[in-house]
Amino acid sequence: MGEGRAGLGAGKKTVQIAIEQDGEVRRILDKVAESKHADLEAWETVLRAAVLSAGAKVLEQLLQGIGSGREPRAIVCECGARMESQGLKHKEVLTILGPVTYRRSMFQCPACQNTRYPGDEEFDIVETTRSPGLRRMMARAGSRSTFKEGRDDLKIYAGLEVSAKDIERVAEGIGQQMEAWVSQERKEILRDHERLRAEKTIPMLYISYDGTGVPMTRGELTGRKGKQADGSAKTREAKLGCVFTQTTTDARGFPVRDPDSTSFVGAIESAEDFGWQIYGEAVRRGLSRAERVVVLADGAQWIKNLAQMHFPEATLIIDLYHARQHVSELCKTLFVRNEKRIRQQRMRWWTDLDDGKVEKIIRQAQQHLPQDAEAKKKAEIEIHYLEKNAEYMRYAEFRAQGLFVGSGVVEAGCKTLIGQRLKQSGMEWSVRGANAIISLRCILKSGRFEDYWESRAL
Repeated sequence: MGEGRAGLGAGKKTVQIAIEQDGEVRRILDKVAESKHADLEAWETVLRAAVLSAGAKVLEQLLQGIGSGREPRAIVCECGARMESQGLKHKEVLTILGPVTYRRSMFQCPACQNTRYPGDEEFDIVETTRSPGLRRMMARAGSRSTFKEGRDDLKIYAGLEVSAKDIERVAEGIGQQMEAWVSQERKEILRDHERLRAEKTIPMLYISYDGTGVPMTRGELTGRKGKQADGSAKTREAKLGCVFTQTTTDARGFPVRDPDSTSFVGAIESAEDFGWQIYGEAVRRGLSRAERVVVLADGAQWIKNLAQMHFPEATLIIDLYHARQHVSELCKTLFVRNEKRIRQQRMRWWTDLDDGKVEKIIRQAQQHLPQDAEAKKKAEIEIHYLEKNAEYMRYAEFRAQGLFVGSGVVEAGCKTLIGQRLKQSGMEWSVRGANAIISLRCILKSGRFEDYWESRAL
C-alpha cells in the first residue's frame, strides 16, 4: 500500500512539473492576466489541450525502457526458430492524451523473416498505432452513431482528431474480436452445460427473437431473392434475440421485467447458426436454473422451429400484436371497401383474441368467405395462420399466469439496436461489417463491454 501511494504521489509530481515547465501553459496564464474580459469556454479549451499535452509528455517518459533491452527469455518465432534482436525502432502511438513516441526492440526470425516487438505486445498495440484506451473510445463512438459523427464526437468531447475511416476500422475490428470472444465463450458454456444440474433459482426466463432487414452492398445481394418489383433484394435479414427475466408482477397483476436483466445476441446468419447463438445465450443466462421458460415471438416458421429444437419444454407465446395484425388483415380481406364493418369486426375479434377465443374468430370468418377466388385464398391463409397457432394465443390464460404476451423488447431492440445504427439513409453494409457492429452493439446493450475488455488482459 505504501509503495502504491508513493508511486501515485510521484506521478502527480511529475505531471505538475511537466505542466509548470510547459511554455504553452505559462503563455496562457500570462494572456489571462493581461485580458480585460473573462472567456471561460476559451480558457477551458486551451487549458485542456495544454494539460493533455503535458500528460502525453509524462506518459512518453513512462514508456521509455519498456520493451527494450535484454529479454529474460529467448524470443521464439511461430515457426519455432529463435528470433534475433535487430535493435531499437521508434513508434508513434496516438493515446487519449495525444501522440507519444517510444523506442522498443525489434526481433526478426532468421528462418522466415517474421518480426516481433515484445514492447508492443506488452502494451497491446501490436499492428496498431492506437492505444487500448483510445481504441475503446473509438469503438464506442463508432457503435453509437455514424463513423463521421463518431469522429466529430471524439474531437469535441476528448480533443482527439482521428478520421472517420479510423473509427470504422477500429470499431469493426473490435466488433469482430467480440464475435470471436462470444463464440468461444458459448462453446465453453455449452460444453460445461452438459454436466450442469443446477437448482431452480430463476422464476421466469424469457427468450425472444425476430428479424429485420439491413441494407447491403450490391455484392452481398447477388443471386438473392427479395421484395423489389423485379424480385431482387436490397436487404438481408439480421436476426436479433434477447433474454430477460421476470420475478414479480405489479399491483394490477401485469408482469414486470427485472431491471437490467436484458441481454442481446444477433447477426446476419442462417436460422440454424442463430439458433445455437440464442440457445447459448439462454444457457449463459441460467436456462437450467429457470423454473419456467417462455419463448415470445411472432409465428414465423423458422422461429417456431428453433423454439421446438432448442427450447422444447418452453411455453411458446405468439406475440399479441402480431396476432392482431393477422386478424386485421383478415377483416380487410373479408369486408373489403366497407371501412365501418372492418373497424367494427376488428374490434370484436381483437376482444375475442384477448380472451383467447381463437376458434370463435375462425368459425365466424369461415362464414364470411368472399366469392372472389383471390380474396378467398388470402382469407384462408390468414385463417390457417390462426388455426395452426391457436394454442399459442391463449392470451387470457397467459395473462392470468402473470406472463408477458408481447414481444416488445426484441422489437424495440430491432429498431434501436439495429435500425437506428445500420438502417440510416444511404447506408450499405457488407455482412462482415454489419455483423461486427451488431456484435459490438449487442455487447454494449447487454452491459458486457467491460467484461470483454477485462478478458483481453487475461
